[in-house]
Amino acid sequence: MDIETIRNICMALPNVTEAIKWGNDLCFMVHGKMFCVVPVEGVFTVALKVTEDEFGELCNLPGIRPAPYVAKYKWVLVEDTTIFNRQKWEQYIAQSHGLVLAKLVAGKPARLKPKP
Repeated sequence: MDIETIRNICMALPNVTEAIKWGNDLCFMVHGKMFCVVPVEGVFTVALKVTEDEFGELCNLPGIRPAPYVAKYKWVLVEDTTIFNRQKWEQYIAQSHGLVLAKLVAGKPARLKPKP
C-alpha cells in the first residue's frame, strides 16, 4: 500500500476533500470532517475511524494501535500498511467515511442528509 493508492480510494468516495494539516498530514474529509489521515513525509501510516467492536480487535493485531489523540473516538493507527489487501483498505476507508458522515447527518442541515 502507498499514499497514492490510499488517496485514490479516499477521493473516489462522495463529497471528499483533502488538505494538508499540521504541516505534514494529508487529511481526507467529508463535509469538512476528517475520516482518514496519512503523513506526506516520514514513515507511512494510516489513521482512520472504525466501529467500537472493531477497535479492540484491530488494536490487538501487530502493526495497529490506538491512534494518538483520537483513540477515544475509535480511531486506529495502522503502522504496518501491508496488513490489509486493497479490498480490506477499501472496506475500512469507506466505513470510516460512512461513520464520520453518519455522525454529521445525525443533527445537521438537510443538505447533508441522504436523499430518499
